[in-house]
Amino acid sequence: MTESSANKPANGEVCHRTTNGVKPCRNGFAKNHYHYQQQQHQKSCYLEEKVYHIASNGGLYSRPFLESFEQTPMLVAVLTYMGYGILTIFGYLRDFLRDWKIEKCHIAREREQQKDFVPLYQDFENFYTRNLYMRIRDSWNRPICSVPGAKFDLVERVSPDYNWTFEYPGRVVRDVVNMGSYNYLGFAENIGMCAEAAAAVTQRYGVGVASTRQEMGNLDRHRDLEELAARFLGVESAMAFGMGFATNSMNIPALISKGSLILSDELNHASLVLGARLSGATIRVFKHNNMQSLEKLLRDAIIHGQPRTHRPWKKILIVVEGIYSMEGSIVRLPEVIALKKKYKAYLYLDEAHSIGALGPHGRGVVDYFGLDPRDVDIMMGTFTKSFGAAGGYIGGRKDLMDYLRTHSHSAVYATSMSPPVVEQIITSMKCIMGEDGTTIGRERVRALAENTAYFRRRLQELGFITYGNSDSPVVPMMLYMPAKIGAFSREMLKRNIGVVVVGFPATPIIESRARFCISAAHTKDMLDKALEKISEVGDLLQLKYSRQRTRPPPLYRPFDETTYEDSED
Repeated sequence: MTESSANKPANGEVCHRTTNGVKPCRNGFAKNHYHYQQQQHQKSCYLEEKVYHIASNGGLYSRPFLESFEQTPMLVAVLTYMGYGILTIFGYLRDFLRDWKIEKCHIAREREQQKDFVPLYQDFENFYTRNLYMRIRDSWNRPICSVPGAKFDLVERVSPDYNWTFEYPGRVVRDVVNMGSYNYLGFAENIGMCAEAAAAVTQRYGVGVASTRQEMGNLDRHRDLEELAARFLGVESAMAFGMGFATNSMNIPALISKGSLILSDELNHASLVLGARLSGATIRVFKHNNMQSLEKLLRDAIIHGQPRTHRPWKKILIVVEGIYSMEGSIVRLPEVIALKKKYKAYLYLDEAHSIGALGPHGRGVVDYFGLDPRDVDIMMGTFTKSFGAAGGYIGGRKDLMDYLRTHSHSAVYATSMSPPVVEQIITSMKCIMGEDGTTIGRERVRALAENTAYFRRRLQELGFITYGNSDSPVVPMMLYMPAKIGAFSREMLKRNIGVVVVGFPATPIIESRARFCISAAHTKDMLDKALEKISEVGDLLQLKYSRQRTRPPPLYRPFDETTYEDSED
């Protein structure tokens, strides 16, 4: 889904100090904040970087909440637009040469005998793919030939025609440091208790069930998984599904329909967007993590009701994520819950990236903020990341789960989860909960938090611009210019570091980035090696855009106002 920088300070926006403390920027967030002392505060405003500290006494937050989004330097933004402009001009030139058979055309085209048919697709729709993406296609879809743990082995490939096709010479790049996989707690491994348990279950149950849960595919281990997941989440009941994407896209239409309203964060995942569209409900989008934008939509929905008829909405569903996988930001859940209660709406929370990766017990963003799971109506997450497996879950009240078991397309028509996958999830979840008799799970949760803090701090000290929350293991590092997307990926691979790079249209056109995913399996030596190579490539490609190398220690100052104290039932 296309990212947006709508919640970043506009050019020239400054924060002002009042006699009673520091007045917060007009960012749409709750007004109960702590801020830096005046000198530090003015410096951060000069750098146009948003740094928020939420009050702990009398406020909605029980801990500091720190997020940073340093604004794109003007010169970099101008050069980035120029880069895309030049690529576009050359793209049109090459299309002209292809039309006149001067340059060989590798793209798929309609056959001559089908020219009179309605075209299956328009050539112009693929302009970006064939003229921009194809130049750096080698930065994606790289085949690996080992477990995607802290290190992995990569199959080398070469292209004789500028990335239109690839050849495999048979060489393997060994021990590449993995900075891109969602292996947050290090359970994606082929040795250890999870692998042994999955192998034992495979011997007993086999690999596949070959049926749906409602027919012949409902194993006792499926029930064990759902009961364990419910206890882990702190909810009455839970359901497991074989595919994380389908958990969202197939269950949202079962929960909400025409005559209802969905309020969706603008940076929500494509699975949430698809589920909302399939539901037939009206969809309205609020600015990313912006509580003023969300509250305005809620207020308007209550006041005006449905279009034309002005009847009340059947349901109002707020849809948010725990950690946003491109921005590295964490949902402002205490404020979302306060608004949900104030306006009598429902809340759908997608914890695909946050479950296992946040909170002192690894139980996600609800655990991270110390909130009551019962305040979230639908808790969704996936097993593909922190648990090193596949599939997803939904948790909530028992009557809600009983309804989904008979009405969800994903539950009724999809094949049951593979038994070894189920066992991988059960074993890793028990490890996180400490029910395996060890402290391995707790140690991994703590190691992930420590690695995240260390890696983020060192990147900032080196002069890179990073986005997101200080506790998020998803660490976007800004590249900006299109030529640097492929260059950074290739140079890092030359140094045996595997990274993920992301560009337009997955991000705003001037906000291309590298996205690092930190893991508990990373040792300090691995992180130091990666940081050394990132700094080396950063100097080579001139990526150290930040104007603030180190962040000064905060001095907390209260600002005694809150949006939600006077909420009425």
